[in-house]
Amino acid sequence: MDQNTAPNPWRKLISRYIKSEMTKKGIKYEELSSRLAKTGTQQTAANLRNKINRGILGADLFVQILFVLETNQLSREQLIEILEEIEKNPN
Repeated sequence: MDQNTAPNPWRKLISRYIKSEMTKKGIKYEELSSRLAKTGTQQTAANLRNKINRGILGADLFVQILFVLETNQLSREQLIEILEEIEKNPN
């Protein structure tokens, strides 16, 4: 297994965090793509789904996603909770 396909708790953290924010806001990948396009970032829904599911995206795209999801705060405590859950249930 290479680095891009190996299980990685940090990538899982990114994936779960973004998915949880999307769920809270009731936003699907198509709408996320549309919101990003309004800020000048072109990402198809399929491309976003792939990047988010893998947890592999650049810091700039991560921040843009948080911006368009109108995320008010990135809580360290929330991230710790997600990491602890990943440790308990790695799949």
